[in-house]
Amino acid sequence: MWLNIAILSLVTLQRLVELYIAQRNTRRLLARGAHEAGSGHYWLIVVLHAAWLIGLWVYARDNPVNWTWLFVYLAIEALRGWVVAALGDRWTTRIIVMPGEPLVERGPYRYLRHPNYLVVALEIFVLPMVFGMFWYAIGFSIANAAILYWRIRVEEETFKEASPNVQPPES
Repeated sequence: MWLNIAILSLVTLQRLVELYIAQRNTRRLLARGAHEAGSGHYWLIVVLHAAWLIGLWVYARDNPVNWTWLFVYLAIEALRGWVVAALGDRWTTRIIVMPGEPLVERGPYRYLRHPNYLVVALEIFVLPMVFGMFWYAIGFSIANAAILYWRIRVEEETFKEASPNVQPPES
């Protein structure tokens, strides 16, 4: 049980730090002339992620830890670090458009159009699997996929309008 609490505490702390960084970056981008797009669905993302994490605290505390899935989760977190580093001060949890700036094409963005969303999808499935919670992982993955489908469509349309001459990298 102590290991579960340690894992969940670290994930919760990570999420809180990420929210702080994302809000700081959002404020800085907006101050430099950026604007937010597609904010209508943002509350769904917040609710989904909060419910996912709260549910893990409720249901996973006494489950045995699967070390293989834990190492997979740690590898995903390394990928998350690569994504955040590639975006730098443009990383945020919202869709922020900076007029006149091209899309980021370094790091994992050289290979994938939306690596951050891949990381999120993997985290939502894999962390519950660390605690042997297959149906929990499936349920939240389906809900996340629906929200990401909406978000990616909004993001693609927004960036197409913001930079009509910029072609997205081949996926």
